[in-house]
Amino acid sequence: MKRLKEFTIPFVGLKLGKHHFEYQINKAFFEHFEYEEFNDSAVNVEVELDKKTTLFELDFKISGTVNINCDLTNEAFDQEINNHFNVVVKFGDEYNDEEVDILVLPHGEYEINIQQYIYEFIVLSVPNKRIHPGVEDGTLDSEILKKLEELSPGLKDKKETEEEIDPRWNTLKKLLTDK
Repeated sequence: MKRLKEFTIPFVGLKLGKHHFEYQINKAFFEHFEYEEFNDSAVNVEVELDKKTTLFELDFKISGTVNINCDLTNEAFDQEINNHFNVVVKFGDEYNDEEVDILVLPHGEYEINIQQYIYEFIVLSVPNKRIHPGVEDGTLDSEILKKLEELSPGLKDKKETEEEIDPRWNTLKKLLTDK
């Protein structure tokens, strides 16, 4: 995958201390990764690089909205996301990104590309179950919801089955509870 230049940070020329970077992530960013789960996105990513003598820390703050489809109704809605991630970057003999929050760069590296981290952190910030807020508060008027309600087993079926039971069984059930 081709690296996007705007997400490459040349850390060699930076002084020790904290440095701030800000990125606006939109749909084109996810198209670069061929990720089609989001209809649109307006996400702000703030990265704070804290450079120390032997390592540096990356602090990602993600906030904004992604437009996704509801799992129940397939209606599009804006899902708010707000998350915070940390990555420690150390130096070693070879590149190693097997740890979740530790990255080892080979000695002699002079820059780091953070596009993959931004992509993964935004995707991880979206809830697994995507439910339209209108479904939760009952304000969404959707044909799919009406059909789901119509087809769901509910109290109507339970009342019908209780009425169909022979009344003689009820007296036999009392024998079990009268012990």
